[in-house]
Amino acid sequence: MGDLSEEMRMPTPCPECGSHSVRLSEVRNPTDKVFCSSCNTVRGQYADLQKEIENKPKSEAEELLEEVVNKKGNAPSSS
Repeated sequence: MGDLSEEMRMPTPCPECGSHSVRLSEVRNPTDKVFCSSCNTVRGQYADLQKEIENKPKSEAEELLEEVVNKKGNAPSSS
């Protein structure tokens, strides 16, 4: 069975290591835990982090980074 998780970029860094990358379940249930991709710290539940992505004010550069990284994970596979 393959890995059932995917990676996203958050607007705020991990409080432990500073990474913006998080790992979450492909299912994306609101109560699923989201983990820092670098240090494996629990960043919160998917529903809370989704609100952060939608509502957190960010710079134009941060918006572009999130758009590229987060949409790459949603692109159809070429296989």
